[in-house]
Amino acid sequence: MRLGFIGLGTMGRPMARHLMDGGHDMAVFARRPESARPLAAAGAAVCVNPAAVAERSEVIFTMVTGTRDVEQVVLGPDGIIHGAPRGTLVIDMSTIDPAAARAIAARLAERDVDMLDAPVSGGPQGARDAKLTMMVGGPAAAVERAKPLFARLGPTVIHLGGSGAGQTTKACHQLALLVTAQGAAEALALAGRCGLDVERVRQVMMGGMASSRVLDVFGARMASRDFAAGIESRLYHKDLDIVLRLAHDRGAALPAASLTMQFVNALMGRDRGRDDLSALIAVIEEMGGAAAGPPAAAE
Repeated sequence: MRLGFIGLGTMGRPMARHLMDGGHDMAVFARRPESARPLAAAGAAVCVNPAAVAERSEVIFTMVTGTRDVEQVVLGPDGIIHGAPRGTLVIDMSTIDPAAARAIAARLAERDVDMLDAPVSGGPQGARDAKLTMMVGGPAAAVERAKPLFARLGPTVIHLGGSGAGQTTKACHQLALLVTAQGAAEALALAGRCGLDVERVRQVMMGGMASSRVLDVFGARMASRDFAAGIESRLYHKDLDIVLRLAHDRGAALPAASLTMQFVNALMGRDRGRDDLSALIAVIEEMGGAAAGPPAAAE
């Protein structure tokens, strides 16, 4: 199959390579030419803009930062919409506003181009290992068409409903993730303040009802003070903003999300937007008057 991929960052580049390894022809576009070089070396055609990718593709994937980026690469002056033949399928795997996903899909439908919103969970490691979870919104026939391609990216593909349903589900996922991360950061900060070995406390929690994937991954980074980015905090800030706007539109009360946003805002205000989300613990410690890092464990 002739595929296109737009957005070749930490997530997109390994995803595109998995699709190529499935024997598909690949055309790519990246804003930074160096991002496309590994794929070009593997045989991908590098195009000058998204429209050129669309002209030579049956299915086009997008994996970019946010709502405006997707709008630009799909609907902009050199966007996919200007090069996609009738019958093309666009699969956006970014995390964006659900209303925007519906609006973009409607614009493409006017050209007889289908669109799926298919945000993912699993992070960079999941992208590298082809173990992503895909939450999909859009026409059922398009989902069936895409399933063999999704299978190259991860084992879990769930169709949630019409356009925007995938993005709405991702917003709910990020809400749970971020509130859980806030709870883990507070619990581990308290353990450190009480003179306990934070990593040992985390291990106990992992064996109890508090256990979670968030505590496993982000909690380990909090305990070891490893704030090097897995996924940069600025992206979670963007996601939580989507959550809160969605809640406002639907009249939903999300008090824990609002509180968590204050701490994510604090990360941004401290110029730590490129740190891992685990840096939340440092903000909590600073607000509590603690020195950087927990006290030594009591004998």
